Amino acid sequence: MKKFKKTLACFLASAMLLTSIPFAFAAGSTPTDAMTPSDAPSVEVPTGEGYEITNPYANIDWNTINQYKTALHTHTNASDGDDTLTESLERHYLTGYDIVSITDHGVSDMSWTDSTLGSKFITKVMTLFGKSDGNLDYLEQSGAFADGVKYEMKNNGTDDYLVTEDGHEILRIPYGVENNAVSINAHVNSWFAEFNCNLPSGYRNAITGVDKAGGVSVINHPGEYTQARYELYQDDAYNMDNWSYNYYINKFYGYINKYDSCIGIDINSKGDGRTRFDRKLWDIMLAKAAESGKTVTAIATSDAHQLDKIDTGSLIVLAKEKTSANVKNALLNGEVLPQSTCIHNRDELAQIAEALKTHYGETELYKTFAQLVADYDAECEEIANSSDDGNVDVRYTSLDDEGFVATATRPAVKSIAVNDADDTITIDTENALLIRWISDGKLIATTKADDTAFDLNDYEDVIKGYVRAEIFGEGGVIYTEGFTLNADDATDSGDEFILDFGFFDFIFALVDRYGGLIGRIILNIF
Repeated sequence: MKKFKKTLACFLASAMLLTSIPFAFAAGSTPTDAMTPSDAPSVEVPTGEGYEITNPYANIDWNTINQYKTALHTHTNASDGDDTLTESLERHYLTGYDIVSITDHGVSDMSWTDSTLGSKFITKVMTLFGKSDGNLDYLEQSGAFADGVKYEMKNNGTDDYLVTEDGHEILRIPYGVENNAVSINAHVNSWFAEFNCNLPSGYRNAITGVDKAGGVSVINHPGEYTQARYELYQDDAYNMDNWSYNYYINKFYGYINKYDSCIGIDINSKGDGRTRFDRKLWDIMLAKAAESGKTVTAIATSDAHQLDKIDTGSLIVLAKEKTSANVKNALLNGEVLPQSTCIHNRDELAQIAEALKTHYGETELYKTFAQLVADYDAECEEIANSSDDGNVDVRYTSLDDEGFVATATRPAVKSIAVNDADDTITIDTENALLIRWISDGKLIATTKADDTAFDLNDYEDVIKGYVRAEIFGEGGVIYTEGFTLNADDATDSGDEFILDFGFFDFIFALVDRYGGLIGRIILNIF
């Protein structure tokens, strides 16, 4: 028994050491009201020489373009969702979606009827673990939803459409899947290519496989994998003095830089609790990309596993016609607008509260944001002062409930215009209150939404490499993609070596997520 306990003690010590690694190099710091500047190298813009602005929306005619509300990440009970495909699609119809991709773990979306479903292996696995009841329900060629609304599945020779009796039409994006289903990290969504990676490894197999197959991929909710979601303060998340964050940042950017088909990352999904610091990661990568005249595309999703989460995050796809080919081109060209009803970043909440007070006074919305900041700070202080009592590590409290969840009319972008002659960007909006302007990871200005042109020359001392905008209204937030500055003077850094430990990342994540908890349980038993 003594020999067993001695062996057990060695195992637990190793497990606990491993579980402490991501946090040992990220000591808690005090919160700040301003966004932390990124540590990534930045492109300096010469003072007084003006800007060359690369506009991701340069080819968009806002008078004729259509804005399609799109779901690129959602689940059914074919993997670990609570609801059937029919129930999910009915909810997407009721909440006004125009384009939907079903992206179950390890189950490729081959059709919305029951005739050509992809592999059922993951469904069987999920059933064994109680994640799915296995009672899969698919659309008929013609049928009706639970509320009686009739629908019909149609095909124009290229694409499938769900058409309801009131004329609403939902395009099905083919081959949607969340890759690496049996991994507890490295989730990569892909579309447009019949490819499915379920190895217990990392990002390399999924991203390179999608690229070879001709599809498009994105890195899902990176904060869950990097564990930035567990940081209390934004200063600590993605701090490049931390070797582990530096590794993650370089790996993510390496794949996005090397493979055009891997367009970027998800910056706001599933209520934003786990992605609330991923906008900082995006800013760091935008600054890196600007050095070579490139950019990194961001999307927003619901990652819905329940019906009430379906309308929390989405992507506005800008296209003339609702076809898969147009959606693919829009993703590859960054002609999209991520949007979300949820903001759970403490620093962003504080900045919005201050701007609301400055521009509109102490309104009820201002008071709501001020209270959210106070609640967040109180919760952070309680967590920081807590001691480990043998239960789950207090840092695993993710503060998911301390944030803004919008219920009002969503803000919208009517047009975006860039004028290189006078270095201005003008965003015409509706149902919006504020436009927040960000460069080099810093909030450089907040303007009222009805203000006219934003003059970059007024902020030349703080603008570096790129600028992006966030349109805020009582109904949520819209993010523009990045506007790269002076890209004509940039040099392409080329395809650099990507450090990726692959399977060892999987093992590390496995031990890190469960090792400490299992260790404490065993210690309590013995």
